[in-house]
Amino acid sequence: MALPQLVVLTRHPDFAEEVLLAHGAQSVTQVDAADDPVLEPAPGEAPLWPRTRTTGLFDEKADLAAVIVALRETLPDGAAAIITTAELEEQDWVRIWLRDWKPLKFGERLWVSPRAKLDEIRDPGAVVVALDPGLAFGTGTHPSTALCLQWLAGAALEGKAVLDYGCGSGLLAVAALRLGAARADAVDVDPQALVATRENALANGVGGRLDARLAADFAPAPHDVVLANILAGPLVELAPRLCAALAPGGTLVLAGLLEGQAAEVAAAYAPWCEMNAPEPLEGWVRLEGRKRP
Repeated sequence: MALPQLVVLTRHPDFAEEVLLAHGAQSVTQVDAADDPVLEPAPGEAPLWPRTRTTGLFDEKADLAAVIVALRETLPDGAAAIITTAELEEQDWVRIWLRDWKPLKFGERLWVSPRAKLDEIRDPGAVVVALDPGLAFGTGTHPSTALCLQWLAGAALEGKAVLDYGCGSGLLAVAALRLGAARADAVDVDPQALVATRENALANGVGGRLDARLAADFAPAPHDVVLANILAGPLVELAPRLCAALAPGGTLVLAGLLEGQAAEVAAAYAPWCEMNAPEPLEGWVRLEGRKRP
């Protein structure tokens, strides 16, 4: 069964989203209509592209003609807006995702795998994190996440306290706990990320050693390891906060930045930490540092 869609190209995409939702859209997505990316918005900001395509997905009984009339009447540029119809073929998205994602190995023993493919791991010494697609970003396939997982796989984490700041799915925190960390704090600005993190921790048997909370509710306290896999701009802004959460002699691991951004980010942490040379992977880098006593 195909589901009907309305695709709107307007100078007022926020208005379009409101109209679509008000007239029964089951979901609304917005994508760049002109290959004009928005790079590194400030924390708390969600800017749209200069030309944004807004798509509303409806059930099969929706009266799209009435929705089009409402868009024409409501949008400030309604007469000039480009509105088209389309159909989304129903598919088993989980099956498609599982077809393409295989268990991934990091270092000598750490694996990240969908639950349906755990039996493909033949490594008797494997430390496995089971992870399925969910509410938040983080499956290990992105180079910045892979860089963090590679670091965790080779770290001595037994008995350590770990902070995963910008936790997304909680993958890094859960992996640290599976690798022997005593406890982990997971912090994010998105409440859905905390839901995903808690669910993933419980599914991997480490829920009792993880605390997940919003960034606004997090009071920095010393951790042996601080991980932050976010963007370069926020990493620079968060330097005092993250260093306050790092114990003297503790290890700082930063990712989510491109090679050309490493020097600026390292400089932001230099007042507190001795920073190592960046570790690259596919144009992305990981920075590691140690907090001075």
